[in-house]
Amino acid sequence: MSTESAAAENESGARPDTDPAAAASAEAEPVSADGAGAGAAASEAGTADAEAAAGTDGAEDREPEAAAAGADDAEDLAGRADGAEDSAEGAEAADAGATPDEVDAEAEDDADDADDADDAEASSKDGAAKGAEVSEAEAELAAQREFRERIAERKAAKEGPIDAGTKLSGTAADLLAAVRAVESGEKPAAAPVLARPEPEPRQDAPAAAPAEPVRRPQATVHTGADPEAVDSVRAVLAEGGAPESLAGAAAAALGEGAGDELRADPWQLLRVSGVRPEQADGFARALLGAECGPDDERRGRAVTVWLLEQAANAGHTALDLSVLAEALGKQGVPDAEEAVQSAVAEGDALIFHDPLEEAPIPAPAAEEDGEEEEAERPVRVLVGLERYALAEESLADGLARLLNSAPKDEGSATAGLEEAAAVERGTTAELIRAIAAHRLVLHTGGEAARAEPIAAAAAAGKLGLRVCVAAHGADGRRRAAELLGPDAPETATATVAGLLAQAEGPGLDQDGAFALDVLVVLDAPQLDVGDAAMLVELLADGTCLVLSGDPGTLWSAGPGRVFADVAAAEICPRIASRTPDFGPIGELVSGIGIGELNQVEAPGKEVVIVPVRDPAEAIHRTVQLVADSVPRAIGVPAEQTQVITPGHGGAAGTRALNVALKERLNPGPGRFGGFDPGDRAVYVTGRGRIRSGVVVGADAEGLRLECDGAPVLVPKEQVEQGAVRHGWAVTGHQAVGVRWPAAVVVLPGDATQALSRPWVYTAFGRGERHLSVVHGADTALPRAVSEIAAKPRTTRLRGLVAAQVPQP
Repeated sequence: MSTESAAAENESGARPDTDPAAAASAEAEPVSADGAGAGAAASEAGTADAEAAAGTDGAEDREPEAAAAGADDAEDLAGRADGAEDSAEGAEAADAGATPDEVDAEAEDDADDADDADDAEASSKDGAAKGAEVSEAEAELAAQREFRERIAERKAAKEGPIDAGTKLSGTAADLLAAVRAVESGEKPAAAPVLARPEPEPRQDAPAAAPAEPVRRPQATVHTGADPEAVDSVRAVLAEGGAPESLAGAAAAALGEGAGDELRADPWQLLRVSGVRPEQADGFARALLGAECGPDDERRGRAVTVWLLEQAANAGHTALDLSVLAEALGKQGVPDAEEAVQSAVAEGDALIFHDPLEEAPIPAPAAEEDGEEEEAERPVRVLVGLERYALAEESLADGLARLLNSAPKDEGSATAGLEEAAAVERGTTAELIRAIAAHRLVLHTGGEAARAEPIAAAAAAGKLGLRVCVAAHGADGRRRAAELLGPDAPETATATVAGLLAQAEGPGLDQDGAFALDVLVVLDAPQLDVGDAAMLVELLADGTCLVLSGDPGTLWSAGPGRVFADVAAAEICPRIASRTPDFGPIGELVSGIGIGELNQVEAPGKEVVIVPVRDPAEAIHRTVQLVADSVPRAIGVPAEQTQVITPGHGGAAGTRALNVALKERLNPGPGRFGGFDPGDRAVYVTGRGRIRSGVVVGADAEGLRLECDGAPVLVPKEQVEQGAVRHGWAVTGHQAVGVRWPAAVVVLPGDATQALSRPWVYTAFGRGERHLSVVHGADTALPRAVSEIAAKPRTTRLRGLVAAQVPQP
């Protein structure tokens, strides 16, 4: 690993305060666990060392700038923290969760990736009909709606509401009655929140028979909110002094009668992404006048839902009641318990009583007649939004159904897999044997280990089994297709989004299930609970699901920690790869995974560090690296070099870096909404999902991109709402699951609080041939690697699935 000074080459635009002579006299120093190497080894213009200068840095995919953004900028009002991810092994206690301060901070932080996702979803509803054909994002939204209808029907078919399968008595029974009344459409009476139920057995999910594949149905296009509803909302917003630009999003969020609903309850404006409680308070005061007050039941209910939304953006599927109550107090809600009761009574939230996984079971108490009374098991009281509760319940049911189902073909296929395993070696052979014997298999490993589940899928395909390998993004799908070989059908690979939208992969059979025998999901830590539930819901009985991924990377941008929860529940075989990641970059990343930032030998300048003193110098060196140094010294052109930084904001965030990179690489007036032909761009299609491409033009319909060799039309409404960004620089979460020939990781000094081991691990592993680190974080980098693990997430999946599946 070489360390280059901030003084690089004598070129036009070089900083005047740089002293090349002094820099050339310094010797290179490695990065150690005590801090970044402070030595400088630069050369004069034309030397390969200076040309190869690049950096090693990491930080969370969160905006360093907090809620200092203006109220009129919806993009900067999100109050989200989508950089929250789970620990490397996912083995935290089931009751670990957010603290009140963390919830409050999550509501304050500005994390634009989650905003991008919400903006993309809302805008896809508003302008989807303008495309010539159904886009991947629109098809996925249609699939999500269909899935929600399915689980809603399943919920209605159950005997009771979804309350973690508990049985209530006394005052808790009043709460249960309230929830049932909500589900039946009645207005329930208020009920106490705290209750301690006992678990009861769950019902088994119905089985689905396999069938032959049929033609994939065409996804419907959602045409957006009703124009009359938008006009009605716009009038109310204008009356309350709120930006009229929020009308479309508010109408889409509130549905039919949105204008009347917003007038009757102004705090419903909090359902619009980016709006904060203080802004909703001002809107409410303008509409209600003297009627408005902090003790208004409508305010307490709306703030409760808003806090749960912020927790979901940070990865939690539920919050501990005490954490939520304290966060409500910080938002000025005088009676937190009443606010939670109101949200439950209106059907906005649900309460769960989950047994504490780590708590010992008390001994039975003896009664006067000599009989022993069963002791009450300690529980934790959680509050969550209905859609995530339904998703976790559905996912637990689906996993239990798969585990309890028999293979589709117990004869020749099983014998063939055993023969294939005998031919293979190491972890691949173990995987093939596990696929033959089990319906759910976990596989863990680094980049080199990705070949193992793909090889297992290829072996199953040669035996006539229907297989598909699904990756997080298009780059992962392309790499999987290369490993499967040219003879593999196109349906043998897919992205997770494309598979769920039925735009890629094998499609559905006549019974509405995937026409598959084996499904391998790469990048499984990126599965949020919603996508995972939909995926498992569409698997027929007997299908083998292989979840493969690197537990050291950033976790899903959406709520949940599916991969970690399934691993922690110990309900299926877990195959750990023994294949190491080779080369200097692989050695460096492997050390980071165990909390060590080691010096590595990089004779070919595979890893280079560029120390910088401030964000301005960081931007200067980054542009120099991408435009000149890396192409000349490493041979990787600028279009194949990706810049990665902690967040969108800040002095050296993606916004500032993209401005500087565009000025150098593709200057222009930005005549297409800030874009010019030839600009690198990323199209945010959903939370944590991007499509990388190049701008080719624009017209009345929208912005035209070329992504992965295919034309993509982004409707004008989506462009205006920020669904497309310049793509020379991206955040850590946007880079997950993608690799480039060269990566430049920028670690500015103002982003040190965002650093964590998973972010550094993820960012440093994105370069295939070369990694440059523009390093201004000083000792924060080694401290993050050694001390700052992933933040815990409060979820229910581990307990739900463990209760339904007997422990092996």
